[in-house]
Amino acid sequence: MTRRPVAALPAVAALAVVLLAGCGVPVDDEPRLVQPPPGRSPTPAGTATVDPDGRVDEPFCFVRDEGLAVATRRVEGLPGVDAHLQHLLAGPDRAERSRGLATALPGTVAVAGATLGGTVATVDVRQAGEETGRNDEVLAFGQIVCSLTQRPDVDSVAFRRDGQPLEVPRADGSVSALPLTAADYRPLLPR
Repeated sequence: MTRRPVAALPAVAALAVVLLAGCGVPVDDEPRLVQPPPGRSPTPAGTATVDPDGRVDEPFCFVRDEGLAVATRRVEGLPGVDAHLQHLLAGPDRAERSRGLATALPGTVAVAGATLGGTVATVDVRQAGEETGRNDEVLAFGQIVCSLTQRPDVDSVAFRRDGQPLEVPRADGSVSALPLTAADYRPLLPR
């Protein structure tokens, strides 16, 4: 004698529909305002603004007081990662300096160059001299990471010395050899 479970199928299907209907997100009667999380979020990748004449923002993070401040320069086209880094290393221009912007890079981080692999910018760092007397490495590395990750083609920045991953300081005092993002320096960014 063979049993036929066919009669139980409609009941099981109805029970499954009832259970699944209760698993969703409740629907509001009206739209509601969603509050952003506290703190400043870094500029997301791909947000460069373009003028009708083709000029774009070249983003930089410079030092102001004890933190980082974002500045942009309008340029004909966004330069490659290495050229962008060289512009950062040159420091703030006259107008940026008049707004109180400075740099922690000279004498702190000896940069040899940068390359882009996928969406990771890799910055080659040479051994800095011990006589620099600078103790603001966090700001210096933060300037590089925050500047390059504002580009639409860069999600994170890795550092290496002599072809090996280099541990660099983050804003929270820890060090990391992994690729970093602006979020690693969020406490240094204006609120």
